[in-house]
Amino acid sequence: MTLETISLHHAASGARAKILPAMGFNCYSFQGVVAGEPVETLWAADDFTTGKARASHSGIPLMFPFAGRLRGTQFNFQGKQYTAPASDGMGNAIHGFVLDRPWRVLEQSAARAVAEFQASRDDASILDCWPADFRITVSYELAGPSLTSDIKIENPDSRPLPFGFGTHPYFRVPLGAGGKADDCLVTVPAHEYWELVAMLPTGKRLPALGPRDLSKGMRFADTKLDDEFSGLSSAGGLTRATIDDPHSKRTLAIEFDEQFTVCVVYNPPHRQAICLEPYTCAADAFALTEQGIATGLRVLAPGETFGTRIVIRLE
Repeated sequence: MTLETISLHHAASGARAKILPAMGFNCYSFQGVVAGEPVETLWAADDFTTGKARASHSGIPLMFPFAGRLRGTQFNFQGKQYTAPASDGMGNAIHGFVLDRPWRVLEQSAARAVAEFQASRDDASILDCWPADFRITVSYELAGPSLTSDIKIENPDSRPLPFGFGTHPYFRVPLGAGGKADDCLVTVPAHEYWELVAMLPTGKRLPALGPRDLSKGMRFADTKLDDEFSGLSSAGGLTRATIDDPHSKRTLAIEFDEQFTVCVVYNPPHRQAICLEPYTCAADAFALTEQGIATGLRVLAPGETFGTRIVIRLE
């Protein structure tokens, strides 16, 4: 069985994208066109469209209401304890509740699609795990060589809504045929990283030097990372991380605003891709916040809305 796919096409540029609404509204294909040649920028497992592949391992998984791991399965918020299912194989909850559940499509045109997920409407069992109901609306729109995603998060509840949001894009390397993945240059303008123990941040932030210094660019061959970076530099309110392919002379850029305080960089074991993942807050934010450590964890009051945008561009 193949899941229903939304196909987008930007007629003027030839850019295309494909999305699986039933698998977390995951955009698993984005083909930009450079000099008349279509270039696939996202990696997805061969069986992803069957629904059998793991949702967090292909395309652009959307992580909400938390990104990364929670320590174990229990966390505290405003004096009450909550339990989220363990899902990382190590006894921790990971990557939220929406990346493998069906979303409702609200709008679809040739080059744009919008979908929504609300806990109380789409899977009320989530309300037993989280302090408040939530609604997340995401759009994908093609415009020339760019794929733009607008994200809106709303609190429809009468209780405060704590959250973190992140995306987990798998970017292919190299950028087109003929090049070598190892020669691609990965650049993330980060000046520090979070110390991890058992894949969870301790709260200590250290200078991003040596094998973690991506600020000037690092060959893909030298990247051996599953790290959480912060101290991000921005220009005009935007952080820009890039993959440069010296053979094809192409650059893949991901741009996000200053509401994203963390960028995770991860090498999948197959090494056919690299993940550059913007997060609005550090992983395990509840436990760290209890220790008085600033993480970027956000809390929406009843009726409040949060909005942001991520742009992926092939240049």
